Amino acid sequence: MDTDKVFKALSDPTRRKLLDCLYEKNGQTLGQLCENFDMARQSATQHLGILEEASLVSTVRRGREKLHFINPVPLQEVYERWVRKFEAPRLSLLHDLKKELEGE
Repeated sequence: MDTDKVFKALSDPTRRKLLDCLYEKNGQTLGQLCENFDMARQSATQHLGILEEASLVSTVRRGREKLHFINPVPLQEVYERWVRKFEAPRLSLLHDLKKELEGE
């Protein structure tokens, strides 16, 4: 996985919204995705291309249609590498603080 590509893809709010749309309804065509945006199909295609390069979106051809599917694996890898390790100590501290404040 190229984490730089994943972070670059996630840095743009339009691309994050595209991922949100695919999360809500996976397997959409470009036309279906464009219904949620005020942008040209060409712009949406460019954003989807960046998401594909980062392996966040995969495509399947069905006849003349190209269906887009979210791939959560790179997000899980980012979570495991960059988020999870910081999460446990903070949660432990918050738990200890809660117990202290509640007098337990």
